Amino acid sequence: MDRLDNTVRPYAWGSTTAIPTLLGTEPTGEPQAEMWMGAHPGAPSRTDRGTLADIVAADPDKELGPASVARFGPRLPFLLKLLAAGAPLSLQVHPDLAQAKEGYEDEERRGVPLDAPHRNYKDANHKPELICALTEFDGLCGFRAPTETADLLDGLGVASLKPYVDLLRAHPEDAALREVLTAVLTADPEEMSRTVAETAAACERLGGAYAPYAGIAHHYPGDPGVLAALLLNHVRLQPGEALYLGAGIPHAYLDGLGVEIMANSDNVLRCGLTPKHVDVPELLRIVRFEPGDPGVLRPEASPDGEEVYDTPIDEFRLSRYVLPEGAAPHDLTLPAPQILLCTAGAVRAGEHDLTPGRSVFVPAGEKAEVSGNGTLFRATVRV
Repeated sequence: MDRLDNTVRPYAWGSTTAIPTLLGTEPTGEPQAEMWMGAHPGAPSRTDRGTLADIVAADPDKELGPASVARFGPRLPFLLKLLAAGAPLSLQVHPDLAQAKEGYEDEERRGVPLDAPHRNYKDANHKPELICALTEFDGLCGFRAPTETADLLDGLGVASLKPYVDLLRAHPEDAALREVLTAVLTADPEEMSRTVAETAAACERLGGAYAPYAGIAHHYPGDPGVLAALLLNHVRLQPGEALYLGAGIPHAYLDGLGVEIMANSDNVLRCGLTPKHVDVPELLRIVRFEPGDPGVLRPEASPDGEEVYDTPIDEFRLSRYVLPEGAAPHDLTLPAPQILLCTAGAVRAGEHDLTPGRSVFVPAGEKAEVSGNGTLFRATVRV
């Protein structure tokens, strides 16, 4: 079992206080957006044996287990993060596995450099993800029913929104959503900037259901992503609740601290709320234009105290243990790799004492006994 020393990424949207507060460290005044736990080449965790990426590469079967290697290849299939949003992230979608492979091979064939700002596909993997709230957590997830969005936009009293309102009341729903998103992202920039400004002022004035979108517009004035965001469900998670984000589902995180787990990929198609490249044709190929409820997840408890966040993919499995003081130790040994993360209290994992924000890597098959009085998240795979 290896104690992990993890990199904190200073993305501009990050909170300046949430991660330091959890870790019990002094804020630096700079944003601290994500703390990465895993073997992603961008920021692999460090251990006394070297980086986790180097450890896995040296002996995949030993560290990951033969079943994981056979199923997912000789790399850790997931990336675990603490995510602390102090401002909205970019509105985005992720491809499915077939789309990622096709897109990556196409850009490789065309010689698009991996670090090019207009590159869409950094790898050939999909990127399903799960966010579990540690504090109240605001986000956008999936399309609202078009007629409900039409009513919402109509209520703003902005004349330039009338064409979008009319489109949203047309049928079928998927075609209506596609037409509106296409129109928003391809509109004349000056006209769109004016529409967004008027929309933002109306949202600010009316408050209530419009308040989250006023906040988004404050951070991204004039960005067409503000109107794209108005097409989506706003959701507020309470601590312990989660959202699963599958392929093609537009989403954005707005504010709060959470534990995030995803397949080990960096493939993102952006819809707005960003100065980065927005590839509209490719985005429209990937987005699933299906309205629906965000589907808030609550953990399902098992008799041994494990609370599992059930998702339909195999590259990761996230669960938590809320350990009461004086309880018997839990044996978490598995024939698969694990990362254990403490988020509250004090937990003993093998020979390691974990306080909030501290984590360990457990190689496949290694004895993993935990005890203490606190909350422990367990990240692993299904094999």
